[in-house]
Amino acid sequence: MTLPYAPFPFARALEGIRRAGYSRVAWGTTHPDGAGKRVPLLDVAAPAARARELARQSNDAGLKPVMMFSTVMLEARDAAEGHLRRIEQAAEAGIPFLLTFGKTAPGEYENVISCLKQIGPRARAAGVLVVIKQHGGNTATGADCSKIIREVGDDGVRMCYDAGNVLDYENHDPIADIQACWRDIRAFAMKDHRNWPKDEDCGPGFGEIDHYRLLEPVMKTGLTMPMAFENIFEPLKARPRTADEVDALARRSREYVESVVAGLRARG
Repeated sequence: MTLPYAPFPFARALEGIRRAGYSRVAWGTTHPDGAGKRVPLLDVAAPAARARELARQSNDAGLKPVMMFSTVMLEARDAAEGHLRRIEQAAEAGIPFLLTFGKTAPGEYENVISCLKQIGPRARAAGVLVVIKQHGGNTATGADCSKIIREVGDDGVRMCYDAGNVLDYENHDPIADIQACWRDIRAFAMKDHRNWPKDEDCGPGFGEIDHYRLLEPVMKTGLTMPMAFENIFEPLKARPRTADEVDALARRSREYVESVVAGLRARG
């Protein structure tokens, strides 16, 4: 994701991600503009043509865009309208995955179901898959997300698994949780988490989550799915001040997860 590069311009994020050995990209939410002000990369109200421009910029940098955030909470009153605009933008950019989630507090569950039931068919028609991830509240765990997916009952809605959030927000074991939902997973928001010596999210391999056990059940699907790195940072240390430092962490995260996947494939 360009998210770890949020303090830096979008173009520099693309350059760094490609330099770190990636061939695909998930768009983050904000980056500095020409004046140095942090602004949305792609506003919900932006015309679809703006998404096409960002996709061209991504492709020109050697990165195929595969995922973007909705930035619209599923419980919001205008959630369906906002998601439909995002689906239009994603389709225009050729992005196959729209990542979304709910509020960190429970409540307004009926709004979540109503929104997803409205947008599922439109997403399918546009060639976009809406993927919900764990974010506390109604979408606290993979099991909770699977319940939502069953209730919505539309192939346009599936899951992006975020193990870091399961451990962070709920202090729930993602290894046990993924056993209840792996059949619904179509993408991953890759990050890790530590409860000790400091409670904080971090890059995969720096935390307490066993990624071999996490990914093993999903390997059974035989599906190709994006694994987008949402957090690549080191625990206890200050965030990098330079983009070059972020590049190094991006490369390390890729190499770590590639090693895990290669090991699981070799195991059979």
